[in-house]
Amino acid sequence: MTKPTLPQGTRDFSAQTIYKRNFILNSIKETFLLYGFEPLETPALENLETLMGKYGDEGDKLIFKILNNGLNDAKNIEKAQKGFDELMKGKASVALTERALKYDLTIPFARYVAMNHGQLTFPYKRFQIQQVWRADRPQRGRYREFTQCDADIAGSKSLWNEVEFANIYHTAFTKMGLKDYKLKVNNRKILAGLAEKCGGENLLSKITVAIDKIDKVGLDKILEELKEKDFQQHQLDIVKNYLSIKGTNTEVLANGLAFFKGIAIAEEGLSELAFITEKCTNVNILIDLSLARGLNYYTGIIFEAAAPDTVKMGSIGGGGRYDDLTGLFGVSGIAGVGISFGVDRIYDVLEELNIFPEGILATSKALFFNMGNEEAAHAFTLMQHVRQAQIACELYHETVKMDKQFKYAQKKGILFAIIIGSKEVNEKSCVVKDLMNGTQETINETELTEYLRTH
Repeated sequence: MTKPTLPQGTRDFSAQTIYKRNFILNSIKETFLLYGFEPLETPALENLETLMGKYGDEGDKLIFKILNNGLNDAKNIEKAQKGFDELMKGKASVALTERALKYDLTIPFARYVAMNHGQLTFPYKRFQIQQVWRADRPQRGRYREFTQCDADIAGSKSLWNEVEFANIYHTAFTKMGLKDYKLKVNNRKILAGLAEKCGGENLLSKITVAIDKIDKVGLDKILEELKEKDFQQHQLDIVKNYLSIKGTNTEVLANGLAFFKGIAIAEEGLSELAFITEKCTNVNILIDLSLARGLNYYTGIIFEAAAPDTVKMGSIGGGGRYDDLTGLFGVSGIAGVGISFGVDRIYDVLEELNIFPEGILATSKALFFNMGNEEAAHAFTLMQHVRQAQIACELYHETVKMDKQFKYAQKKGILFAIIIGSKEVNEKSCVVKDLMNGTQETINETELTEYLRTH
């Protein structure tokens, strides 16, 4: 007998969990629609070449690769063995795997735009709410299968897009009751300037991968990692001094300009941050120069939404600008910017803060008791009229003692019991019992729909 288990890093969702998740998803979806975005869905699978090399060395290691069909065929065993040997060396092999589960929604979006750019209206504003997969180490707030909610704009370099995205975060989090979030921003151009100050553009990836871990491991570990990557002491001092730039947004911008004086790309990045913070006066936005977002495709403003300080949780959203992402697929010149919401982490935050609103655990509003075959048939007809008014209700599935039917309603959180016995059938009435306060009354069956609508 097989013991029922789940793959590590995956979960089942009960009805109560789904109701709460839907509250989050609907808050985000309504916000996307409010800001003029339209929906898109892409396959769970992508060709491996679509994904590899787009997320940096760290990200590529987390892509779930899917073995090709027919590897046990005698003709393919030798090829598969060679492919496995290549895989163990850190290289992909089409002899072993050609497809993978999608790591995020951004690269598939870029692939879609590259394939369909001739038919799209630009700027193209799309949102996407789908599952993604990462071969990560499962821990609190981090899963191997999870839902991402993305919104992206392709075909525009305007910084007003970044202003809109900052306000989308604010609107959606406010809908959820999450008022004490922080929206951190930085600019990859500033990090490119840091690499230039340290000695060259080729150092950017090493710097961003290291700095991206600073909240987890601290400054000393970051400097130690860079030292292991052959950074000299004067370069380590530059990184250390850079990471010491803190304070209010105004102070960070002023000190940043002094630190990067004469480095044009960093000055451009600071200017863009100044524009964003100036236009987002109602958003809890914070310039954080340690923010790196380790993915290689970002080129400008980057975002990271953080939970309130009272909750120990990683980021609950993030994104940024990627001005030549479609160039990876042979279509250059299409600027892009986008953000993502971390639904699973947001769920954990709202749960810990106990701020899910009352009444979102949707269930049947009324249970029609089963008092016998004739009575049940009458109740079913009446129930269908109630359902036509979009009021959720159900008929108990068999004739049993009323106590058992009451317990069923109680366990499901149903608000009203509708009891129709032979007397009520003859009189065309029904007994309505309020299961929250225990009161009951007899009403004409023609009044039932309005009664349930207004109570």
